[in-house]
Amino acid sequence: MAEPSEKLTAIAEKLQIGQFHRHVLLCVGDACCAEIGKDGAQAAWDRLKGELKDRGLSLATGPTACYRTKVGCMRICTGGPILVVYPEGTWYAGMTADRISRFVQEHLIDGNPIEEWIFARNPLPSDCETSARSHG
Repeated sequence: MAEPSEKLTAIAEKLQIGQFHRHVLLCVGDACCAEIGKDGAQAAWDRLKGELKDRGLSLATGPTACYRTKVGCMRICTGGPILVVYPEGTWYAGMTADRISRFVQEHLIDGNPIEEWIFARNPLPSDCETSARSHG
């Protein structure tokens, strides 16, 4: 496999990849978001981008630093927009634009997931857990 190019490394540095504490992925795929349509899914994405920027969470500094990615499919294909927050692996359903502000405040800023919107959890192991498993 080829080594990463200098161009890719420069892009990653510019985007501050590696400095964020969380990654929010929002699925805006057609099947997932059939009930609200493309415009509704795009509105959720636009609101997420705006909230993260307005609240200073899109800056790669501090414990609330958060990277965001719009995706076309997370294989759920219903109940969307689907949103997942890593590393804690909290999966949310029905993340329409009107829910995004509350999500950003309660989950990302206050650290309190909104239980009634969560349908699954899949936390990523911490570095310590991963290290212990590979050496144990």
